[in-house]
Amino acid sequence: MEGMVTIVEGDAHEQVSKLKGPIDVAFIDADKGGYSDYLKKLLPLVRQGGLILAHNVEMVPEYMREVTSRPDLETIMYMEGGGLAVTLKKR
Repeated sequence: MEGMVTIVEGDAHEQVSKLKGPIDVAFIDADKGGYSDYLKKLLPLVRQGGLILAHNVEMVPEYMREVTSRPDLETIMYMEGGGLAVTLKKR
């Protein structure tokens, strides 16, 4: 999997700005206040049909409003263990 997966570690506010697309899957598990900003920065990089996963979503209602109100996104939630939102970028 080494040639297929890129793991980016570090301060999320610094690292997300350095990313290049296309991204197939992004996993957000960082400071909860930054989730909406990460979404804004990641969406242009995520390919159509790509996924954004966000952990502990019960703590970020603003993020959840954004991913559930946009027609270009489809989100399902798994609420065990703090919640995981799986968002499909439809277009």
